Amino acid sequence: MDPHRLVLIRSGTTRLRHRVGSGYLVAPRLVLTAGHILQNGESGVYWEEIQVRVGHPGRGETVRTGAELVWAHPQGLDVALLLTHDEIDVPGSVRWGHPVDTAPLRYEGLGFPLASAEGGRDVEHLRGVLPPLSSGARGLYVLDQEPAPDLRDDGRKAWGGASGTAVFCEDHLVGVVIRDDRSYGNRRLRALPAHRFVRDDGFEALLRRYADGPPRLTGIGAALPKARPTAERSPAEQETERLLWSVLGGRINYAAHTRALVRLLGYTVPDSHEPTMPDLAALVAAHPRALPSLSGTLTTALTGEDERTRLTDVLTRARAGGLCLLLSLEECEHLLELLRGICKEQPTLVPRAAREALRYAWLPDPLNRTHLCADDLEHVVEHLESVSDSERVPDCTPPVPALLRLVEYVAAALGREAGSELRSWSDRVAARTGIHPAALAERRTDAGHWAALQQSPFSSVVVEVSRARTEPRESYYCRVLLARADGTHAPFHEAESVARTPEEVARRVRDAVEVVSDELGPTDAPHATVLVTRDSLHLPIDEWNPGAPNMFVPDQPIGAEFCITLSCPEMSDLVRGREREHRRRWESGHAAPLVVEDERVTPPRLRRLLQTTHRDVTRVVLHGSLEQRDALLELCLALGVPVVLWDRRADCPADAAGLRHLDPTGPLADLPERVRVFRGTAFDEPETFPARPALVWEKPERGPRPESLSLQDPSEGVHAS
Repeated sequence: MDPHRLVLIRSGTTRLRHRVGSGYLVAPRLVLTAGHILQNGESGVYWEEIQVRVGHPGRGETVRTGAELVWAHPQGLDVALLLTHDEIDVPGSVRWGHPVDTAPLRYEGLGFPLASAEGGRDVEHLRGVLPPLSSGARGLYVLDQEPAPDLRDDGRKAWGGASGTAVFCEDHLVGVVIRDDRSYGNRRLRALPAHRFVRDDGFEALLRRYADGPPRLTGIGAALPKARPTAERSPAEQETERLLWSVLGGRINYAAHTRALVRLLGYTVPDSHEPTMPDLAALVAAHPRALPSLSGTLTTALTGEDERTRLTDVLTRARAGGLCLLLSLEECEHLLELLRGICKEQPTLVPRAAREALRYAWLPDPLNRTHLCADDLEHVVEHLESVSDSERVPDCTPPVPALLRLVEYVAAALGREAGSELRSWSDRVAARTGIHPAALAERRTDAGHWAALQQSPFSSVVVEVSRARTEPRESYYCRVLLARADGTHAPFHEAESVARTPEEVARRVRDAVEVVSDELGPTDAPHATVLVTRDSLHLPIDEWNPGAPNMFVPDQPIGAEFCITLSCPEMSDLVRGREREHRRRWESGHAAPLVVEDERVTPPRLRRLLQTTHRDVTRVVLHGSLEQRDALLELCLALGVPVVLWDRRADCPADAAGLRHLDPTGPLADLPERVRVFRGTAFDEPETFPARPALVWEKPERGPRPESLSLQDPSEGVHAS
C-alpha cells in the first residue's frame, strides 16, 4: 500500500459538489474506486464533473486534477475506473491478490471517512481483520475494523467517504470498500473482492493500455501465528499459555489435536507440524474460537474426572477473561445455519423470544426490533456468547450462557419436532462446556412454560426520563419499555446507561415506537407515555426533535410524529389513596370535563370542586398564569385526576384561546390524537399557532382492559368560575 497513490474524489456538477469518496491510483492515470460515489443517488446518472486529489496530504505534495469515468462494471458491480486528465508519476506498481484459505487475514487501507473530517477531509488508516468465512451469498468481504467511529447524531454516515478505499492484505490489493454495516455499531465494512472484477475484458484492456499489463491475481493465505520471545508476549498470550499448561502439560500428546485445530482454522500445515506450547498459546490468543474448537477434541481424550473438571474451569476462566468466545467454529456455523432458516420463515420469533428469555440482559440493537434480519445473526450470536443468564447453578458448575437460554426459548416456540435440532445443539454445547444438565433442564422447562402462553402484542411505549443534573449541557437519562395490552412489558434495551441530549432521547423513543408499530394493526396509532417527576412536568419533551428518519422525509418533533403524553407516578408515592381515586375516576367515565380559566380559582376552591360537584371528573383543562397553573396541576394529580391538559406557553387567562383549535373539551377517547395533530400544525405554523399543549394521560395500573373501557363524553364541558 503506497500512501502516494491515495486519491480523494469529489463528484457533482460544475456548481456544486455532491459526493466525496476515496480511490487508489492503480496506474499513472487510472483510479480504482466505488461506482456509487460517482452517481446521483436518486436517478443513478453519473455526475458530470469529477475532481481528484492524488497523494497523502501528510506525506508530501498532492496533485489536483480532473478525471472522467472510463469503465463501470457491465453487470452493475459497485466498482469503477477513472482516467485522470494529467499523468501522475508514482514509483512501483500494484500487486493484486485473492485470499485462498479460510484463516482470517490482517488488512489495511487509506480513506477519507466523514468521521475524520475537521474543516476538510483527513486521512484515516483503516485496519483490522478480514475473515473469509464471513463472506455471505453476496460475495463481499467482511472487514472487521479496529478503530471505528461512533454513529453520528445528525444521521449522516460516519463512514461516508470511505467508499472506494483500496483494501490490502500482505501488500496485495484484494478489494474495494463499497459500504458500511451499521448493525455492527460501525465496526464492520464490506468490500467487493478484486477477483470479481479484474478479469473483465474492459478492465484488463485499460490496465494493458495504462499500466504494466493485465492484473495477475496471487493467492494469499494468512501466516500461522508464532510465539514471540517471552518478554514480548502479550498478557493474553501469557495467560492463555498458563491455562493450556494446566490442561495439556505432560498429560496427553496434544500435537495431533493442535494440527487438527490449525487446519480447522484455515491454515495449511504438513503432517510433521509439531507446535510448541507457546505457539499453541499464540494461535489460541489470535482466534477467539480456537480454544472452544480445541476443547471439542480434547473432551474425548481427557477421560479422568479431574482432567475434565480442569478443562471446564479453563474454558470458564478464558471466557471470563475475554480470551475466547463460547462456541467452537463448528458449533457457531451450525447455529447460524439453523437460525438463518428460522429468520427466513419467522423473522419475529428470535427477537420475541429474546425479550422474554433475557429480560435483564443488555440486548444488541437487532434484537430490540420486531424483525431480525439474517445478516445481523453473526453480531447477535457473538454478543450473547459473552452474557450469562445470571441464574444460580448447581455444584459450582459454569453459569448457563444467555445464548443457550435463548436457543431453548426459540426451540420451545417452534414445537417438539421443529425445535429438536436446536435442543440437540444446545445439549452438545452444554456437555462440552461443563454446564450442569439440571441447569439446562431448568431453562428448558421455563421455555416450555413461556411457549405455552399466548403473548399479546406490544401496544405502547413507556419512557422514563430524568434530568442528568451533573452534566454541563442539557442531558437526560432515559429507560424505555415496550408495553403490552395485558399489562406486561419488556425492556427496550440500550447498550449503556449514559446521559443523552434531548435529540438522542427522541431518537430512542422513535425507535421504540417503530417496534410497537410493527406489531400494531394498520389502523392503530402508536402511543408513548413519558414518566416524569413533578419538577419535570414542564419539560417540552414533545418538542424534542430526533432529526429526519431518512434522506427523503423531513424532520419533525416526536410529539407531532405520534401520540405522546405525560405521567407522574411520583405523585402516587407522595399521596395516600391517590391510586384508588385514580381508578374510580376512570371507572365513572361519565363526568363532563372541568375547565379552570378564572384566576379566582385557588387551590382550596379547586379542591372543593374536585371532591364535591366534580368528584367523578376524568379531565381538567387548566388555563391561567404559570404560578397558578403549577399549583393547580399538582393538586389535580394528587386528587387522582387522570387527564390534565394545559398550554406550556400560556401566561394569563386570555391565552386560553390558543387551545381552542384542538377542542380541549371534545371527546376524550381521541384527545391524544387531536393534541398530536395540533402539535404538527404548530410546528409548521408557529406564528399562527403559538400554543404548546401538554397532556397528562394516566391509565389505571390495574383496571379494565383497554378494549372494555367505555368512555362517554357530553358535548360541552363545565367551566369553573
